[in-house]
Amino acid sequence: MRYYTDSGSLFIRGAFRAASTGISGGIRNVTTLFNHTVPAQWNHTAPEKEIELVAAAAGTGKDVLGLLTAVPIPNLCVLQYDFITVFVTAGIRQESAGAGTINIIVYSSEGLEDSALLETIMVVSEAKAETLLALGRVSGTPTDAVIAACEGEIKHRYAGRLTEPGQRIRDAVLRGVPEALGRFERDVQPTKPAFFIYSRLEGGHWVEWSSVNCPYYPCHFKGQNCDFCYCPFYPCKDETLGEWSPSSSNGRVWNCSRCSLLHEPDIADYLKRYPDAPLEELVRLRKRKRK
Repeated sequence: MRYYTDSGSLFIRGAFRAASTGISGGIRNVTTLFNHTVPAQWNHTAPEKEIELVAAAAGTGKDVLGLLTAVPIPNLCVLQYDFITVFVTAGIRQESAGAGTINIIVYSSEGLEDSALLETIMVVSEAKAETLLALGRVSGTPTDAVIAACEGEIKHRYAGRLTEPGQRIRDAVLRGVPEALGRFERDVQPTKPAFFIYSRLEGGHWVEWSSVNCPYYPCHFKGQNCDFCYCPFYPCKDETLGEWSPSSSNGRVWNCSRCSLLHEPDIADYLKRYPDAPLEELVRLRKRKRK
């Protein structure tokens, strides 16, 4: 999996088994997931056509599952918890002012059975409702949607809230929904998405990463590019770039702390110009530049 944003869309590319409650949803194999911002004057009578147009404009092909929102993409929150990554946009209003839209995409780098994909949607909906009720908001809106997607060998038959994937999904949604709502409701709108990672240091907590005044700079070399501090290819599982390390839960976690590929200014600039470039292309580019 890798993801990127442009001015109006979040794109997630890969080879997914996915389930969606959105327009033209269902459960099937797809290569692209997206969340696209529509303008205020958008024609609500043709959402299927809008999904097709976004896919065609991006050149992704027809194997897509897409969501539509009125929330600007810079309000997006990305939350990573081990093998689970959750993407949230939220634009709900107070109940007296009508409803908004909350779109949530969940990705697992560990394979889920179809039943677990559907169970993921249940866990997301439950956690979202729990959060909104605690905030005194309506518990859902007419256009809320969820996509649950995975790649890789099937490792999880279940995804209920007490399972390994379910616990991570629930925690990410409980943190992500209020964060996304707060970003949407600020007087000054964000200019780029927010990224949160779950850290097990000091008992476990969420950390928001920011490139501003980073205390770890330079973590690789002076003059490094920090635009991709948290790699959109993670976990790439390319053992020429990273390695498997023991985790605190007696499992394994993908460790790419020594990889500087996306910190190299030429590589980072190339990926920003060509956001759909696969990892293999970036590795080849680096080899050519080093000759």
